[in-house]
Amino acid sequence: MHPTIPVSARSAKLRTSIDETGHHANGSLSNSAIAELLAVAAESAKMPLQKALRRASRKSFMWPEEAASILQQGRALTELPAVGPTLDRIIRGWLESPPDVPPRPPIRQHFLTATETAATLADNPDWRSSVRGDLQMHTVWSDGSGSVEDMARAAADRGYEFIAITDHSKGLKIAGGINEEQLQQQSEEIASVNAKLKAEGHRLQVLRSIELNIDPHGKGDMDSEALASLDLVLGCFHSALRKKEDQTERYIAALRNPDVHIVGHPRGRIYNYRMGLDADWRRVFDVAAELDRAVEIDGYPDRQDLSVDLLKLAKKAGCRISLGTDSHDPLQLRFMDYSLAAAMRAGIDRRRILNFMTADELRDWSDSLRRR
Repeated sequence: MHPTIPVSARSAKLRTSIDETGHHANGSLSNSAIAELLAVAAESAKMPLQKALRRASRKSFMWPEEAASILQQGRALTELPAVGPTLDRIIRGWLESPPDVPPRPPIRQHFLTATETAATLADNPDWRSSVRGDLQMHTVWSDGSGSVEDMARAAADRGYEFIAITDHSKGLKIAGGINEEQLQQQSEEIASVNAKLKAEGHRLQVLRSIELNIDPHGKGDMDSEALASLDLVLGCFHSALRKKEDQTERYIAALRNPDVHIVGHPRGRIYNYRMGLDADWRRVFDVAAELDRAVEIDGYPDRQDLSVDLLKLAKKAGCRISLGTDSHDPLQLRFMDYSLAAAMRAGIDRRRILNFMTADELRDWSDSLRRR
């Protein structure tokens, strides 16, 4: 069994009946509703309270228990990440006299909380126990804090069969992107880690991959020859992410890039910070299905991209889905719960999800794309 984000039984029970306004059946506020109230309060607050409110709004999606449950048990809300004495008082006031929760603006819509993901996964625990690996994470080679071996051992502890190391490519200098020579050096380190793990009796394999920086025309920033030696290539947009006009052709260009197997965090959205890009998603997913490329569910709580509403369209198109935590340290591998819960809520068939393949099946798939 894979370690999970712990959620109390009481919190899970509370989660089972939340209405569309964000209230539990007993009238108390859900963590999702509290996140919105915190974000709204931040809009009129002055520093440093504004910063604290905004931070708590983001962190509330990782709270391991429902705040309402903690209050019912007579415990301090300061147990929750990013909640100090001042926010304890504010949130306690909302829970004791629940206010109306305003409609969420698009920049804060379709984000799942930890308790919501836990309740979803509890309905079918086989998903969590059967997922074979994680296909997006970062190490000290770019902007992560763990080594390749650190990430591999944490993944082995979760019972995984494989992980893909997807450090940033050279065009993303702000995130410590690596060049072709460094990519080869990393591949040698991965081979060494794989040999060590195998000698110790672990079944985990570390796959060679990269988060390829894709420009608005779908072109990558690394030599194709260097990419051809990798097991998988994750292609992602990192520039011009605030454009409001339709970006359909941009996505189709990325999907038609012969080096790219998976389009990662497709919209490029970030909770309460950036809406991300928009497109004719039906057409994008149809092209992905036609080309047998995958689109990602980035499970990082601030991203959750693709979101459930778009995943339902991807399901209809029948395209492949990839699950990645976007982890930047070993502890963040737990974010797989968000990716799994989103896939479950959208009704994605497990047979269309790369993470339920074996490592050999994954390589066969990527090789078939290259042969085309």
